[in-house]
Amino acid sequence: MSNDTDTGFRRWDYIKITLFGFALTALWQSLHTIILPLRLLDFVPEAQKNTYLGLLTLSGLFLAMLVQPVAGALSDCSGSKWGQRRPYILIGGVAAMCIIPGVGLAAGFAAIFVVYCLLQLATNTAQGPFQAFIPDLVPYHKHGIASGFKALFEIVGGVVLVYLSGIFMDKYSAGEGSHWLWLILGILGLVLAATMLFTLFIVKEKPGVPAGRHITAFSALYATIKEVLAKRDMVWFLVSRLLVYMAFTTIQQFALYYLRDVIGVTDPAEATARFTIFAVVGMLIVVWPAGYFSDRIGRKPVIIASGLLGAAGIGIIALSQEYGTILWAAGLIGIAIGAFNSTNWALATDLVEKGEEARYLGIANMATAGGAALARAIGPAIDHFNNQSAGLGYDFMLLVCLVYFVAGSLLILKIRQKS
Repeated sequence: MSNDTDTGFRRWDYIKITLFGFALTALWQSLHTIILPLRLLDFVPEAQKNTYLGLLTLSGLFLAMLVQPVAGALSDCSGSKWGQRRPYILIGGVAAMCIIPGVGLAAGFAAIFVVYCLLQLATNTAQGPFQAFIPDLVPYHKHGIASGFKALFEIVGGVVLVYLSGIFMDKYSAGEGSHWLWLILGILGLVLAATMLFTLFIVKEKPGVPAGRHITAFSALYATIKEVLAKRDMVWFLVSRLLVYMAFTTIQQFALYYLRDVIGVTDPAEATARFTIFAVVGMLIVVWPAGYFSDRIGRKPVIIASGLLGAAGIGIIALSQEYGTILWAAGLIGIAIGAFNSTNWALATDLVEKGEEARYLGIANMATAGGAALARAIGPAIDHFNNQSAGLGYDFMLLVCLVYFVAGSLLILKIRQKS
């Protein structure tokens, strides 16, 4: 549906096709960074908190890896008169709003595990098709700018709601009442509803494809796996993206426990929120310029520089025990991931095949979800090494993050696609 000759794509057009990402990121950043780590402490032993957190999020994110490309592929072949993408955004968004209260209602680990997996299923049903708006509607030569807008809204959504989550959940964990948990869950649900309705009524799509291209979820999954294995450039792209997101997600996911156990902060939820804010400020500085310059100088130089800068930020955290210095390191990591987000997603939109935009971007986001999932697998290793020597597990975590950043950024050189 994209029109490469059209030069009339304006700022408002970028906003309306990317705003839904604000709510999705706000929801998952708040849950992963603040709400779930503290909520799990209601159910699990203190000495095994990293293991349980890793198991929970690992399982749900593997589910997300499967759902996104399948939902995207089904939407590519949708014949709906309302458009290919918006019906899936409606179904996934409404389902997510119904599931969010389960985070507060869960009375044990098994219950919150089920709620988490269902929420992943719902949001990724919406996200897979939503991501195709850029290749569907944006001229090819403006993919970098559009990806910058997408990353910008995701960053802002994350920081605003993560900070509120930190304040409210510190009160909840201090025993001031469950209404603080319900308040932040309600806010997250309202933001999701508002941006979903905005997208449904403001974004204008062409009708879906004619009858005859419809496929089943199983055939979509099979075609996705076959596509990944058949294209070498796609494989290198996925591995590179996977490693960088493993680095960023690992430090983000276990930041609350690290700041509490190693640095000794007295308000871990709010301290984690401030850590996130510093990272977000770094992202905001570069997210749009990175997309803009990647349209002009190429994707690879920006991606490589971002990965090496992220490694430098991890190194500073490893060498410092001062919370203030760690916040500045978070800013460097934010600059790295902001530049990577814009540029790497622009590269993903460059690689898509005509008529299969959502499926290809679902494949690309398999690396995002996969990196986020595999990052959680380090939880048992952190607990194991911490039991050997206090803080040793977190040292191991930081070393692994540094390796992820360097390897992920350099692997982009393997892609033969014009950058």
